[in-house]
Amino acid sequence: MSIQLICLDADDTLWHNMRHFNLAEDALLGMLQPFADAHVARDLLNACEARNLRLYGYGAKGFTLSMIETAVELAGDALSKSLVSDILAAGRKLLAHPVELFDDVQDTLAELAGQGRLVLVTKGDLLHQESKLAASGLGDLFSGIEIVSDKTPATFARIFKQYGVAAGEAIMAGDSMRSDIRPALEAGAWAAYIPQEGAWMHEHAPSPSDHRHFRQLTRLAELPHWIAAIGARA
Repeated sequence: MSIQLICLDADDTLWHNMRHFNLAEDALLGMLQPFADAHVARDLLNACEARNLRLYGYGAKGFTLSMIETAVELAGDALSKSLVSDILAAGRKLLAHPVELFDDVQDTLAELAGQGRLVLVTKGDLLHQESKLAASGLGDLFSGIEIVSDKTPATFARIFKQYGVAAGEAIMAGDSMRSDIRPALEAGAWAAYIPQEGAWMHEHAPSPSDHRHFRQLTRLAELPHWIAAIGARA
């Protein structure tokens, strides 16, 4: 059975993302220096993000709200209007950062498009993800765009059914073990893990290194070769 559907993550798979969140986090830690050490503020922010995911979902807007909530908890009555304004400015900067593609992404996607239908499967704020895709110039290479609230085995099963393929005819490639790899494997698909530096701790999960449908790659440009090998084996 050869690969017919190639699902790809967006943030930190096609273009840089976490580096901008990390810059916003560093800016917040600097603002909160009068109230807490950096490691204390960072731990509180991480806990706040995890707690708020079910309310705000993924993305820069929810992250900005979590930054404000962290400041409220640490500064208390000393929280100033100017501090809130500075945090909001950091959030707006996060929303407006330029889209920086990884090396060889456009050529790799063109090659992949010759091997199967491409579907972008990404989570986060709908407007922000749509604007990043438009700015990337990659939209025309995809047969479908799926912006979802979360990635679960049920999410992938729905996508495979929607595009008329069996799970074994689909592959998911991304940088998140928790969101891209494990749920795709559980749904019966193939999965290519392409790790990036500075990954968010919430996206960490044990590696299914012994799973026959799993492969860890160093960059997206290696994916066409693996897909070809899967087809040859079939």
